[in-house]
Amino acid sequence: MTPEEKFIVDLDGYMVFKNVLTTDEVAEMNAFIDSGSPKGRRPSLWADPFKNLIDHPKILPYLLELIGPTVRLDHDYSILMDKGDRKGGLHGGEDGGRPGGHEGDHWYKYRDGVTRHGLCVVSYMLADAAEGDGGFACVPGSHKSNFISAIPADVRNYERQPHYVVQPAVEAGDALFFTEALVHGTIPWSAAHQRRSLLFKYSPGHSAWNSDYPRAEDYGDISERQRRLLLPPSIGRRPRVDEVEV
Repeated sequence: MTPEEKFIVDLDGYMVFKNVLTTDEVAEMNAFIDSGSPKGRRPSLWADPFKNLIDHPKILPYLLELIGPTVRLDHDYSILMDKGDRKGGLHGGEDGGRPGGHEGDHWYKYRDGVTRHGLCVVSYMLADAAEGDGGFACVPGSHKSNFISAIPADVRNYERQPHYVVQPAVEAGDALFFTEALVHGTIPWSAAHQRRSLLFKYSPGHSAWNSDYPRAEDYGDISERQRRLLLPPSIGRRPRVDEVEV
C-alpha cells in the first residue's frame, strides 16, 4: 500500500479500487448470472471466474497488509437488487452499532505504524452505482468513533440522510474495501438497472464470523495460495498466505 492509501483507509474505513476487473471479466460474470446458472449463496463456488476472486492479485496485497499474513476467506455472497428493493439499515461497528450490542470480530487497531482489522469486505461491482442510485453506504470514520450507538433510528433506516452518511459512486469493474468496524448498510436501490455486487469477506487466520466455513475440497482445482485462504480458523502452525506463489 502507498502511504496515501494507508491514510485513506485509516481516515475513512473504506476505499474504492478502480478497474480491478476488466470489461471482459465483468461481461463474463454478468452473462453467467443472466443465464440463471448460479446455484447456492456462495459465488466463489459458482464458476472459475468467481473462484478467482478469492485471491485476486490486485486485492490480495491489501488484505495481507491490512488483515495480516494468515488472512482467510470467512464467507462470500452476492447482492442483486432491482429498483425499489431494500436491504438492511446502517449497522456494524465494534459494538455492533446498537446499545448493548457486541460484534467480537468487528474491530480496528493501530499500533506502532501498523493497522490491523477484524472482519473486512471486498465488494466487486458488476454494475454501476452512481451517486443517488443507492447500494453501499457508510459513515466514514465511524470505525474509530466512540458514539456510534447514538446514531438515530431514522438515520439508520434511511428515513433521513444527514451529511455524515455517504454513498460512494462506483462503476462496474471497481472493488470497494471496507472494515466491518465501519458503520455501513445498503440504501434502497433506485436505478433502473439491477445492482450487482459480489461480497467476499475476510478474517484474520485465528478468527471467524461465519460458522459455515468454506471447505477447500468443495472448490475442485485450486492453487496452494487459495487452499491456505480457505483453511478453517486456527492459530497454531497456521501457514502464511504470503509465503506461496500462485
